[in-house]
Amino acid sequence: MTRTAAREIAIQLCFAAEAAGRLPEELMEDFFSPEHYDSLAQEQELFADYPDKTQMEYIRRLLTLGMEHRAEIDGYIERYARGWKVERISHTARAILRCALCEILYMDDVPNAVAINEAVELDKSYDEPETVSFVNGVLGGFMRGELAREDS
Repeated sequence: MTRTAAREIAIQLCFAAEAAGRLPEELMEDFFSPEHYDSLAQEQELFADYPDKTQMEYIRRLLTLGMEHRAEIDGYIERYARGWKVERISHTARAILRCALCEILYMDDVPNAVAINEAVELDKSYDEPETVSFVNGVLGGFMRGELAREDS
């Protein structure tokens, strides 16, 4: 399994965590149970390989950090979404934005450009081109606004 596939699974779990209101560990335990994961593998190529220890830790970190810092991350999304409340953004775009910002802010092993590129590429398989541009714009605005301040 690639890091891209692990990231996409983390995004799906982020989406599911918000929808179900469940804790990351309990959600992961159910999601990665052999029966459930095998059923997913029969439906979608993404789940053909079970995550190894490193990939599982990456998924867990991304999901857990994203949930722990959700209020802060959502604040950045609102700031750079210019006129959009987080609740009005599609669930998929919101999960992708949250995961990308989480990688940028809290995961030093993921280069910022990779987090942004991966977010935009993954969103292309879920959303309309306008939404993909929106996601790219929010992430680009964040980089110019927040990280440019840190470099000053």
